[in-house]
Amino acid sequence: MAITLEQAKGLRQGQTIYHVSNRNSDGTPQRWRVTNVKTWKRNPSRVQVGLKYGLRHYDTLREHDLDLVCLTEEEALGEKA
Repeated sequence: MAITLEQAKGLRQGQTIYHVSNRNSDGTPQRWRVTNVKTWKRNPSRVQVGLKYGLRHYDTLREHDLDLVCLTEEEALGEKA
């Protein structure tokens, strides 16, 4: 199950989330580590989560991309298409 807006706001630095469609070479979901979470007072429906994958890969997860990640590896494996 994809994470909700409230779950995304509750993420903390160092927490691991799992990508639904991207897989490692062994078939497990990619693990993304949270680097920071940014929210807005004037627009509570907005969130921006900084992510790191591997040694040098960084990305940003926004409120419209929340369906791409899960909180547990089992959920990410269950949503595999």
